[in-house]
Amino acid sequence: MLEDIQQLVLWAIPAAPLLSAIVTALLGKKVLKGRSHLPCWSALAVSFVCSLVLLFGVLPGINGTGNGYARESIVFGFEWLHVGTLEIPLQLRADSMSAIMLAMVTGVSFLVSLFGSGYMHHDPGYPRFFAAVSMFVFSMCMLVLSNNFAQLFVFWEMVGLCSYLLIGFWFHKPSAAAAAKKAFVVNRIGDFGLIMGIFLIWTNFGSIDFLHVLSSQEVISHVHTKSPHVIPLICFCLFLGAMGKSAQFPLQVWLPDAMEGPTPVSALIHAATMVTAGVYLVARCTPLFVMAPNVQMFVTAIGAATAVIAALTALTQTDLKRVLAYSTVSQLGFMFMALGCGAAGTELVTPAVTAGMFHLFTHAYFKALLFLAAGSVMHAMGDIIDMRRFSGLKHALPITHWTFLVGAAALAGVPLLAGFWSKDDILAVLYEASHSKEHGLFFGTILVIACATALLTAFYTFRAYFMTFWGPERFPEEAGDHPHEATPIMAWPLRILAVCAALIGLAVGPTHLFASYLHKTVGLTAPEAHGLHWNIMALSTVIGMAGIGFAWMFYVASPGIPVAIAKAMKPLYLVSQGKFFLDEILFVLVVLPLRGIALIATLVDRFLIDGLIDSVGALPGMLSGYLKRLQSGLVTSYAGVMWLGAVVVVVIALILT
Repeated sequence: MLEDIQQLVLWAIPAAPLLSAIVTALLGKKVLKGRSHLPCWSALAVSFVCSLVLLFGVLPGINGTGNGYARESIVFGFEWLHVGTLEIPLQLRADSMSAIMLAMVTGVSFLVSLFGSGYMHHDPGYPRFFAAVSMFVFSMCMLVLSNNFAQLFVFWEMVGLCSYLLIGFWFHKPSAAAAAKKAFVVNRIGDFGLIMGIFLIWTNFGSIDFLHVLSSQEVISHVHTKSPHVIPLICFCLFLGAMGKSAQFPLQVWLPDAMEGPTPVSALIHAATMVTAGVYLVARCTPLFVMAPNVQMFVTAIGAATAVIAALTALTQTDLKRVLAYSTVSQLGFMFMALGCGAAGTELVTPAVTAGMFHLFTHAYFKALLFLAAGSVMHAMGDIIDMRRFSGLKHALPITHWTFLVGAAALAGVPLLAGFWSKDDILAVLYEASHSKEHGLFFGTILVIACATALLTAFYTFRAYFMTFWGPERFPEEAGDHPHEATPIMAWPLRILAVCAALIGLAVGPTHLFASYLHKTVGLTAPEAHGLHWNIMALSTVIGMAGIGFAWMFYVASPGIPVAIAKAMKPLYLVSQGKFFLDEILFVLVVLPLRGIALIATLVDRFLIDGLIDSVGALPGMLSGYLKRLQSGLVTSYAGVMWLGAVVVVVIALILT
């Protein structure tokens, strides 16, 4: 009976949004129309409740003995594909890491869907929007619940497909269509690495099941002893997939352009679903990455480079959503900085994964809040999101103002808010890694970069806040004379997310509830009891307050300072404003060579291959032409041919004799 309940809870989490997507796609345009949000609301509410049951009720009650699986995990499914020695079951696997992810994904997605019903209410594609959102959440849930790498890859691609549909939702806009294609194509680069990693896992482990590959240290050690280069290569390929999905340098160029989609889509992609998949993949594969310390250091280095480049780019952007987009890229870099700290010593593996996943968890709430608040601003400003065209909105949009302020403070690391605790955990694990004998200098350098990036984060976040909500009250023409505050269906998700951004880190961070729950995942050990890192907390507080103070000085007290700095440092300003010209560099290094190869292939196909095929096809016509000349109908011609044939036969006979 208990197993039936567990199975029902587990399957209901992805099944509800899948059913919603099917119903809305079939009935939305003709039947549901303006009520197309109802199936999505209902499905995501069911998924969220079931995720909470899984988180608090099902998993803690499993002793994990007798089933051969990892501690506190459950697996249900059936055989999906069997080809030769390759067996791919369709299974749902839940452990502590997937339970945390599911609660976050479904909870934030539900609030985004509530907001979206108000934001998208008058859009003609209303049913299509909620069908795509439901399919998006289904794909992400199945990705998190996957029990093998093949199933994970299938839904990894499904998430990518759904993101393409949502980013390009307003496909009549050339910029939206281009952004959707860009996201899809750039992610294919990373996905090539992921699928190569899966092939390597299958050929070396003889299985792609998480149980076989990740749960047995003996199996991993045997593969590593037999071929020492294989596991580092596997980890590098898996991380290449994570770089694409989680927008890490140099594959981060697609994420800021994804802002062309509706704002609720931005909140989904940046907070709860797609971009967190790469972090989840690396954290899930911790038992493999432990055997590849050099790859772990590469993960940390890429995370640091991504974080600082994105932060420097955000300093000069004037599009409010793009500032938040670059903030997402930067915060993902922080998560990867933490995940690679296991290279400094096995005792840091669990704290490193815990810090990265904790920041992923808290980031989902305050970044969803910031994006939805930006959507409220955009909705009130007549779809204008350029911060140079409005200011002083705190009186016209009071709810949006205070909720955005809470999200900005959490992102900046203001003490006691969610981002403060999770970012401090990352800085703390980097600090511990910097004291290692072998890699201390490397991680010490990364720690300095992380602190500098934290300062930039506080500065550009409150730059956006002050430019939007402070100063003289000024509205664009598109907003009319009296901009309206968010409607109740849009305001309540903002309030709920603001409460989460304020309190959720305090509730599970210093109490060690998050770490105690997460450590039951395969590859992690029980966390050691330790006090708070007061030195790191003090440093983080000073950094955050300094960043906010500089933003206030530059954009409230003395607004002329940024203009003077931009003139004095014009080359650097243009580099930041031009997004480090990464799009142009990738165009020259990747797009142009590929276009050249495509052109050569086109010419070879058109003039060589087509020419040969056309020539072969023309031969019967040529032969038939000659035969038609022989079929003239003249008896004398036929007689001449017969005579010629007789002469040939006689000559051949004479030669042979």
